[in-house]
Amino acid sequence: MKIDDCDAWARHQLAEVEAALDSLVPADAPAGLGLAMRYAVLDGGKRLRPLLVLAAAEAVQGDAFAAMRSAVAVELIHAYSLVHDDMPCMDDDALRRGKPTAHVAYGEAQAMLAGDAMQALAFDVLTPDDGIAPELQARLVRLLARASGSWGMAGGQAIDLASVGKALDEAQLRDMHRRKTGALLQASVLMGAACGPVSAASWEALAEYGDAIGLAFQVVDDILDCTQDSEMLGKTAGKDQDANKPTYVSTLGLARAQAYAVELRDQAQAALARAGLPAPGRLAWLADRLVERNN
Repeated sequence: MKIDDCDAWARHQLAEVEAALDSLVPADAPAGLGLAMRYAVLDGGKRLRPLLVLAAAEAVQGDAFAAMRSAVAVELIHAYSLVHDDMPCMDDDALRRGKPTAHVAYGEAQAMLAGDAMQALAFDVLTPDDGIAPELQARLVRLLARASGSWGMAGGQAIDLASVGKALDEAQLRDMHRRKTGALLQASVLMGAACGPVSAASWEALAEYGDAIGLAFQVVDDILDCTQDSEMLGKTAGKDQDANKPTYVSTLGLARAQAYAVELRDQAQAALARAGLPAPGRLAWLADRLVERNN
């Protein structure tokens, strides 16, 4: 599959996701809450998670409506997590996606409520009155809830906050990031796959693909945090180092972390090959793009 074709596909899908978010995130929520929600989720971000949903759905020739709803839902969860992650009680950051963080722009209370509302909206989006069969709705909700909660993203964030100033070994670091970052990326792949017919063997292979790219994303994030500036990243560079948090660079060293990202990408590609899907090309391209990104 040609890179130019994949780039064009990504641009088209990103425009579709943005339009769907624009239509589904309410501007008229009470007391300005909708404005804070829209500020936090629209017009920014790589949208990797929605792209993974849509690529996986395409790979299994899945239902387009369910896939787009899943893409929007997972991005709402991701955006809410960033709003809360940036709060003074957690990572205390002032820059996100190249603009002031939500609590800087709207105040801490409004930002907290915006995050809460986006989390709830994600599950509302997955359960429309028509267009997605009830059995699929339940499956999508469960995948997203498990990836977001105490066994996934929230649990990983708890470990992260408890690890400030501590030395974690590679296994402990891997466990934290499989939860904090990897779980939602893996769920994005599986939610897309759930929108179409997929065998048990293919599902397992896609879960392995999602696990590998989820971890690779965090490894690359840690590398970029110490090699790029804030303007390039759209967020505060060197934040983890300044906060004395364990990272893949601090644990493995820069060269080993870079090699590990490539190893994980290769593992993802091998798992994808085993899945034997009708149209896996976009997923293969996304795995490469994820490791080669510079922001």
